[in-house]
Amino acid sequence: MHLFWAGVSFLLAIVISTTSTVEASVSPSVLRSFSPEQFDRFAPRTALDMVEQVPGFTIREGGDDRGLGQADTNVLINGRRISGKSNGPVEALGRIPAGDVVRLEIVDGASLDIAGLSGQVLNVVTSTGGGVSGRFRYSPQFRSEGTPFRWGNGEISLSGGGSQSEWTTSFENEQSRSNDFGPELVFDGSGALIDSRQESRNGNSDRPILSGSYTRTAANGNVLNLTGEAQAFIFRGTEVSERTGGSDGANTRFFRETEDEYNYEIGADYEFAIPGGRLKLISLYRYENSPTVGSVLFEFADGSPPQGSVFTRQANEAELVLRSEYVFRGLGGDWQWALEGARNFLDIESELELRDESGELQPAELPGASSRVEEDRAETTLSYGRALSPTLQLQTSLGVEYSQISQSGQFGLTRDFVRPKGSISLNWNASDHLNVSAKLERVVGQLNFFDFIASVNINEDRIDVTNANLVPPQSWLLELELQQSFGAFGSATLRGFAEDITDIVDQIPIDGGGQAPGNIDSATRYGASLDLTLLSDPLGWRGARLDLAIDYVDSEVIDPLLGTSRRISNQDYFDIEATFRQDFPDTDWAVGVMLSHEENSPRVRLDEVSIFQESFAFGEVFIENKDVFGLTLRGTVSNVLDRDNDFFRTVFNDRLANDIAFREERFRNFGTIFTFTIEGSF
Repeated sequence: MHLFWAGVSFLLAIVISTTSTVEASVSPSVLRSFSPEQFDRFAPRTALDMVEQVPGFTIREGGDDRGLGQADTNVLINGRRISGKSNGPVEALGRIPAGDVVRLEIVDGASLDIAGLSGQVLNVVTSTGGGVSGRFRYSPQFRSEGTPFRWGNGEISLSGGGSQSEWTTSFENEQSRSNDFGPELVFDGSGALIDSRQESRNGNSDRPILSGSYTRTAANGNVLNLTGEAQAFIFRGTEVSERTGGSDGANTRFFRETEDEYNYEIGADYEFAIPGGRLKLISLYRYENSPTVGSVLFEFADGSPPQGSVFTRQANEAELVLRSEYVFRGLGGDWQWALEGARNFLDIESELELRDESGELQPAELPGASSRVEEDRAETTLSYGRALSPTLQLQTSLGVEYSQISQSGQFGLTRDFVRPKGSISLNWNASDHLNVSAKLERVVGQLNFFDFIASVNINEDRIDVTNANLVPPQSWLLELELQQSFGAFGSATLRGFAEDITDIVDQIPIDGGGQAPGNIDSATRYGASLDLTLLSDPLGWRGARLDLAIDYVDSEVIDPLLGTSRRISNQDYFDIEATFRQDFPDTDWAVGVMLSHEENSPRVRLDEVSIFQESFAFGEVFIENKDVFGLTLRGTVSNVLDRDNDFFRTVFNDRLANDIAFREERFRNFGTIFTFTIEGSF
């Protein structure tokens, strides 16, 4: 039924369109422009290959906001936002052949008539020359330790069009074969070693994806966009733990998990002129079917009956969004009035089985594990943007959102919310080389519907009860961005932010017993990031390039159990990645090296604190030839620094009293990774 209404909305857009040609006045401020020839040394096959080499720029994928709302990515194609979620900018750019790119423009987001954009935004200008072109990529991989050969990772895409239309289609399989292995040590509350384990984990997944897009621009300026994506996700994971002791004696623990998901997303928008301005009608529908099974089995060396459990869950979720955007001129600037309606739902049926004393599986109660959560939402926003001076741009928006969230079942509840939202952005072109932008925004967050419903993580022995009282978080978000061009030497982008959050979602105690994700009154989050590109050519060292990306995020929230301050649970707070590439002049050869490292804050539960850590940086090196019978060949060796995946967990009898039940220390290596990539065009 939702799919039916999505189609109806699209047909209505075509029926009511008019042939008048009134154009909204848009004068985007172009900060930098790049021609395709500037990327020739990288032998790009797609628009994405070019965008990834734009100095000082990083794609912000977005797609996590409520509905479609205002633009939340920093990429446009031919001046238009990409009306998709899972089918976002990376996917869209990856389907555009490099030969269809006319130029890349870094523009001032506040100078556009697209609500929500600020700071530097990349606009990819394309034009098809007629005919059909294509590209392909094949990327086999093997590892030095314990992982099957990855033979099925690859992609093929086609594109075509003419003077008024463009189309792309792509088929890809994202295949992954991974493993890690190593010891795990268990200590009791006094620090005495009580168990020593040797463990290995394997994860095998395939994600076949069929996607495409179609754009047509009529002679009168009306624009039709169609996008679609369908994919499956097939996952098989195993973990084997050989245990030498502990209270249960020597045993082997087997953990298995499977998922057989399929999902799809379709979107359509139609933009046309009406008296006074232009109207765009947008519809999007996405659906996901995701059955998962997790099982734990203990087999004992003394022949005792096996123990363990099985958790089965069938999850179906969908989102329907209908949106209209009317753009017009007035009071010396551009206005946009938007109306949006959305319906989301998550329907879950779960079963928990435990083995009895004889080793047979028996049904176990898990109240609230089967339920349906729905949200109906409507919002309206009015945005206004104008130039305050030749170097200063203003964009403001003001809106209100109404939503109704309901949950079925034993703990069901229906609630209504009215939330204001809005923003104000300023962009200052301080000089030919320096651009400064600032944005203050009132944000309404998106709840994860899985948090409402009781669930079990049988691998880590965690249980969350149901919590129907979750409310969407809100925040005041202040962002500042400085973009400095060094001319031929490269560029740098420095971003800073501070966020004051109300009703942040974290782990809390639930009335009646147990714990689950719930709301904490307030939290703060602040940080900065740097994207730096340095080029060597002006120094006489031709072909070298250094890219550095650093992110630091700190936060503070009051722990609901201890009443003391800590970081927000389970978030990256420090990331660094450095990439050096050398293209050898007058040859087709290039080499490079990449190093990365990240630090995470602990995951905090009422009875547990755990953290994943990297032993050291992840490193890889590559060698590339950009013309072997017209193909690009690249060989990559990853994990050259032999990084470990480490995990530390402390489980408490009473965390408030610091009464420790046991501690786990896990150290796992995953060997060296060898990848060979072949890319070509036709």
